[in-house]
Amino acid sequence: MRPPFERHDPDAHPAVFGYGDANADFHVIGDHPGIHGGETTGVPFTETEAGRAIAALLRTLEFASGPAERPTLENCFLNYIHMCTLEGGRTPTAAEYDELERYFDAELRAINAHILLPVGERATDHVLREYTTQRHRYGPGLDVAALHGVDIRGRGFLVVPVREPTEWEAGDEDTIVAALEAILRSDYRQTKGVATLIG
Repeated sequence: MRPPFERHDPDAHPAVFGYGDANADFHVIGDHPGIHGGETTGVPFTETEAGRAIAALLRTLEFASGPAERPTLENCFLNYIHMCTLEGGRTPTAAEYDELERYFDAELRAINAHILLPVGERATDHVLREYTTQRHRYGPGLDVAALHGVDIRGRGFLVVPVREPTEWEAGDEDTIVAALEAILRSDYRQTKGVATLIG
């Protein structure tokens, strides 16, 4: 997969591609490398404060082991809705997000995980709009703090939003750990394209 443009700093990777277990049931979806990291490592959820918080969460849940900057992932896949790195870590424009949407969608469908974990407002908004019929229920201003760790049924997926880690308050880490541990203890599977939890 070759990104459609290269607008990056000299010491940065042109893009931070998806990383992890291609047969994963859990798919963590970030925004872009400037927020969630990987500009110099090439691995999602490294380097930045937010990235390191998600990496620590994955280790707590025993999805990740090994080196911090190139972990071994089991049953977990990581990628971004905007994979390319940009000058000075700037936020992509709306047109740049749109341009890379097809790359993200192709990777998401290739992995075909059961559980989608969008991190932050933009990733959560995108996943709810494109992969569920539920986005209209949450109003124009998406309150990810209220959705943090909540199960939302999607079109063939179970979506569990994750609040932006740099905004976590007391108890937020425990909330998402508990939510994911409950899913892991369940018999999660897809039946007729609908993510189903059987306790």
